[in-house]
Amino acid sequence: MLNQDNAEKPVKLIERKLAYKGKVITVYDDYVDVGGHKTHWDFIHHMGAAAVLPVLPDGRILMVRQYRHALGRYTLELPAGKRDAEDESFEVCAMRELEEETGYKTDHLEFLLYVNTTIAFLDEKIGIYVAENLEKGNAHWDEDEELGVEPWKLEDLKQLIYEGKMTDGKTVAAIMTYAAKYNK
Repeated sequence: MLNQDNAEKPVKLIERKLAYKGKVITVYDDYVDVGGHKTHWDFIHHMGAAAVLPVLPDGRILMVRQYRHALGRYTLELPAGKRDAEDESFEVCAMRELEEETGYKTDHLEFLLYVNTTIAFLDEKIGIYVAENLEKGNAHWDEDEELGVEPWKLEDLKQLIYEGKMTDGKTVAAIMTYAAKYNK
């Protein structure tokens, strides 16, 4: 079996040009050679993010309801946010986002999984953690955030996934991984 991690890359980057730099993403126009065929591909760089699956003592999971402009609607998802710097650990980011978005904190996070959100053109990587032993802290949302925090039973969240009503990739992956890992 071919070890694809060590295989020769089938695509050669010839040139990368900055197309746009925003506060969350940087967009590049990559000129590439794919097996002798030269073409342009979009590439979006994101410095990464972290998400937290916060579990209350009664087993309910704290979820965040917020408006997502790209979808034009409110979503129900895990508390999450981007790293402040390329070298910030995913765990430090997760701790910060937990308290900022839910008003709860913990002294310990358990790693659950990493998710690459849109691998065809985006390098975003999200570190996802489970938080238990929650203590009430202080929520402090970003200026451009308006959030609602809601406790949900795991089986109800899984039902939303099965019905196609919950579509946020990091949240779906985290809930289903948590349920499988802990036999819930």
